[in-house]
Amino acid sequence: MSSDIFSKDINVADFDLIYAGAQKNLGPAGATLYIAKDEVLGKSTSPFMPTYLDLKQQVDKESMLNTPPVFSVYVAMLNLRNLLTTGGVKAMEKKNLEKSNLLYSVIDRNSQFRGAVETVDRSHMNITFLLEDESRAAEFDALWKGAGIVGLPGHRSVGGYRASMYNALPLESVQVLVDVMQEFERKS
Repeated sequence: MSSDIFSKDINVADFDLIYAGAQKNLGPAGATLYIAKDEVLGKSTSPFMPTYLDLKQQVDKESMLNTPPVFSVYVAMLNLRNLLTTGGVKAMEKKNLEKSNLLYSVIDRNSQFRGAVETVDRSHMNITFLLEDESRAAEFDALWKGAGIVGLPGHRSVGGYRASMYNALPLESVQVLVDVMQEFERKS
């Protein structure tokens, strides 16, 4: 759940194990979050299991099997406090839906773009889209770069463009991209 942890309401009880890289919505890169049911701990029978990956040992040592990444834990704490004071996961889910709906509505309506993923499989965190006319890529690239947008080049497996819209990204930033896409359509 690296991309969507804390971005939408989930029933944690539905999962035996949740694994998430923290770098998207929780903290700095390199930190990892595990949520595991007690009854699944210690069930691994692999003789090749490194100690640090044995979650039962981690629990038994209160996550102090090794020196904890203090900075990462501190930043995660700050992010979780902020999440709680701004309405919690349900409020974040509403904000994230607003952002993704805004961008998807332009992708679906704008004659110059098309979604790269089937509607039923769309992400609210990473929105991938393609140009209808790839020969205009340099023109579109110049527009979004000129608007101060960074990190828009596509996902390595999809190509095109990818807008990552994690919890910290404000709606106003999505609006900048939408404005650029509308300007690109007007110039067609």
